[in-house]
Amino acid sequence: MRLFSFIGLFLGSVAFVQNVVASPVDADAGEPVVLAVATFPEDNAFGHVVNGERNKIFLAIENKSDRNVTLKNIAGSFHHPETNKLVKNTTALNYGVPLLEGATMQLPYMFHSEFKPGDYRLNIWIEHVADGQTFRVTAYDSIVSVVEPEGSWLDLRLWTTYLIVSGLLGGLAFYLYTTFVPQPKKRKTPQVSAPVGTVTATGAGGYQEEWIPEHHLKKSKKSKASGAATSGDESGTEGRRRKGKK
Repeated sequence: MRLFSFIGLFLGSVAFVQNVVASPVDADAGEPVVLAVATFPEDNAFGHVVNGERNKIFLAIENKSDRNVTLKNIAGSFHHPETNKLVKNTTALNYGVPLLEGATMQLPYMFHSEFKPGDYRLNIWIEHVADGQTFRVTAYDSIVSVVEPEGSWLDLRLWTTYLIVSGLLGGLAFYLYTTFVPQPKKRKTPQVSAPVGTVTATGAGGYQEEWIPEHHLKKSKKSKASGAATSGDESGTEGRRRKGKK
């Protein structure tokens, strides 16, 4: 009994060792070793993702296996930095480029962002095909900052927003001014009524005496009377002179 127990224990140990040794071989045969590392350009060293713009990132890919593979696509996704909840997937960029044994390549990947400014976890990966099977390799997995684009004097959308806001504020200010600020009263000019009754005209000019004050009329009458008397005296004196000459 002890002999059979010893033989069974020995055979089991040999099988276990074979499985342990064979496992890495099977794994290596199933998935080729392909490395991928993504980095932002030098002008974006802090890894800022700008809303409304085409954000660029470069991927360095290397095939370290002894088999040829095909680079299928590059894709990515944004996640919540704390809960790792998916926010949105980026657009996948299809390549279909063969990646030969030991070959390396560097490819750009561009994506858009329309998120609320803040921190997000960005995940960028590649998918390659080997022997009819698709494998995914993570190239970038880190926290990035989503920011708004910097203002520009030539930004038409910004100017349009300023004009709309200025118009609304101007209309509100005019309404408040006309509502709460007392307006000056307009002076009413008295209307001149036409004379009632018969209009009499005197003199050669045909003016209306009813419109002339009484003291002016008295002065004009006195001046007329004195002028008539003076002219009478002059005519009498001239008549006397003529008689004396005769």
